Amino acid sequence: MSTAMQFTLIGFGIDPDYQIDIINELDFANAIYGITQVAGLHNNSKAFLFRDVGRAVHAPAHITEKVVELFRSKSEFTFLASIQQKTSTSGVIFSIHESEHRIYERVIDPPQMDLTLGSGVWLGQHSHKHGLFKGTIQDVKFIFAPNGYITQCPNLNRSCPTCSDFLSLVQGIMDLQELLAKMTLKLNYAESRLTQLESCRCERTCSANGVVYRDKELWVEPENCRNCGCMNGVVECRRIFCPPANCSEDSLSVHVEGTCCKKCRPKCTYMAQTLSEGQRLLTKRCTECKNGMMVRVTENCPELNCTLKEQILPENRCCNICKGYDFCAEGLICGENSECKNRNTRAECECKSGFASIHGDSTYCEDIDECVTQMHYCQANTACVNLLGSHRCDCLPGFIRVDDYSCTEHDECASGQSSCDDNAICTNTIRGHLCSCKPGYVGNGSICTAFCEEGCRSGGTCVSPNTCVCPSGFTGLHCETDIDECAEVLIQCHIHSRCVNLPGWYHCECRNGFHDNGSYLIDGSSCIDIDECATQTHTCWNDSVCVNLPGGFDCMCTSGPACSGDCLYEEGLKHNGQKWNHSLDHCSLCSCKDGRTFCMRRECHCADPETDLFCCPECDSRKSSQCLHQSGHILYRSRDSWIYSCQQCRCLEGKVDCWPLACPVLACKYSALVEGECCPHCVTDPCLADNIANDIRQTCQDPAGITRLSSATWPMPGSPCTTCKCKVTATTHILPDTDTHTQNAYTHRST
Repeated sequence: MSTAMQFTLIGFGIDPDYQIDIINELDFANAIYGITQVAGLHNNSKAFLFRDVGRAVHAPAHITEKVVELFRSKSEFTFLASIQQKTSTSGVIFSIHESEHRIYERVIDPPQMDLTLGSGVWLGQHSHKHGLFKGTIQDVKFIFAPNGYITQCPNLNRSCPTCSDFLSLVQGIMDLQELLAKMTLKLNYAESRLTQLESCRCERTCSANGVVYRDKELWVEPENCRNCGCMNGVVECRRIFCPPANCSEDSLSVHVEGTCCKKCRPKCTYMAQTLSEGQRLLTKRCTECKNGMMVRVTENCPELNCTLKEQILPENRCCNICKGYDFCAEGLICGENSECKNRNTRAECECKSGFASIHGDSTYCEDIDECVTQMHYCQANTACVNLLGSHRCDCLPGFIRVDDYSCTEHDECASGQSSCDDNAICTNTIRGHLCSCKPGYVGNGSICTAFCEEGCRSGGTCVSPNTCVCPSGFTGLHCETDIDECAEVLIQCHIHSRCVNLPGWYHCECRNGFHDNGSYLIDGSSCIDIDECATQTHTCWNDSVCVNLPGGFDCMCTSGPACSGDCLYEEGLKHNGQKWNHSLDHCSLCSCKDGRTFCMRRECHCADPETDLFCCPECDSRKSSQCLHQSGHILYRSRDSWIYSCQQCRCLEGKVDCWPLACPVLACKYSALVEGECCPHCVTDPCLADNIANDIRQTCQDPAGITRLSSATWPMPGSPCTTCKCKVTATTHILPDTDTHTQNAYTHRST
């Protein structure tokens, strides 16, 4: 049966015993060879990328058994998955079918449940080579319960809600009741606080010219001709409004000392000149405008300390003065935003920079809003801010200042102030920057990690695009090849031992006729001879004498007719020099020589057409005798062997026989299993050990001084991705005045 349907999964109200998360099960069982974990359609579960390459996403036996049992015991099921398929492709998402290859596993220790005969469970493919799906798969689940589709629509309006719906509704009501009670308490407290605040009256005061004013209090500043007020702690002033004078034809509007607004005063017209009240004119004699008429006045002019050429006659006066006279010193009144300026023959008020005269009169001036009137110098990427008598050019967000009037874009990428990862491309934008991982890297731009399409096996690390750094003992583009230290003569075992290759490692195994003395030294130097004579494991017969040899023994005839050199074999007697076929293995030939029995396999001659292929499977070139690797893309000849998932596998006439690897015995106290390897190593640090037995009666202190129980775990403060663990063992030492010593340690591991 093959199924290919697209759904979105949301777990909701289903008994976990009746549902199977295929991806989690395969990932936990390390059965996801050939696919790569990637960012999925959402971040709530793992997603994997299936490419058009050789792969074998095949369920182990216990998963297959569970799936088949549920299929047999249930009459209804629902298949759910979130997929993103590559365009213009086809493939199988999930498949259950009979196996196309005969693969059997012989597991000795520990026992495991075999695959159901004739069945196989595949994800993203129909078999090893057929129906390969191309794209991303996420949230693959089987739900063996009625209405399993409801898990996709938890908010669906159903006429018959499930028990889970009802329980969720009850829990929701209880949560709302608890929230309502908490909100009621908070509202009551807020009301009591408001009642207290209503009885208080707080106001912000203002200070101006050494005087403190209350909020909303008004006052007049006659010297500046303005009305001021205190508004929430801020002094706000406006110029006193002066209505139009509307003077008659025989009068002029002029400033009168002590007043802010112009007043109407009589005017005089004489010799085409118009004079206001009090102004004088020198013709043949000095005259002054009084009540609209020019009246002769007598004025005694002071003596001047300058020559006649240096003297000038000021406007509306009758006496000369010296050049450079300070008219402003006579006390001309100008407003706060204007200042007195000396001219050649008079003094006048002039508006300060940034201010303009009111109705053409510079005595009192008002601020010019350069931003509104477009009289500013702010360039692009700035915002004009009006100030009293001036303005300011502020940089827009994302820009930095060049000078007082212009700003340029802040290039975080060029300045090295971006948040991008070293393996990301920084793109500057108007109000910031964007980070995107370089080709061959994945992440959000701030964090980019190298992406290896085929992944790194055997504990390897992807350090750059499609480049793996392999741990010790492995090599290959994807760390898929074990280094055979024995074949490459990288190590030297003792003469009494032989080198045995293991995935990522090796060990020196005692040769036949030798055994380890119990120290289990790594170079095999702890292998000592077995004395077959003393242990009565020899085969010497009659009067022959057993003589122990390094790695074996010999049977020596001393004297007498009974010392014939015959051999005892299977409760029978074989004569010296006799040869016969092995009773249990017709491919082996045995012989008797001087009391010793020797059995060895017959020599194979593949060029001989009469060669027994059963005894010489390496001569079998038939395709039916070949075996396919568990990954589905390596073909082996009969009698070839390989290592897969810490099992030794061998091809025998088209059948794959696998058994667990035999790990060497370790004499050390602490050992650890390195990722990608099958057998543990000796370690001296108990924090790194996997076989440590925690003593729950003991404790240790973490760096913060907190006492932790043995085997307890906790996150490291300030580093949420690091987990610490307390490891304490009780060990006995023979020391003076002490019996038992406790070895304390704590370890941390980053995740």
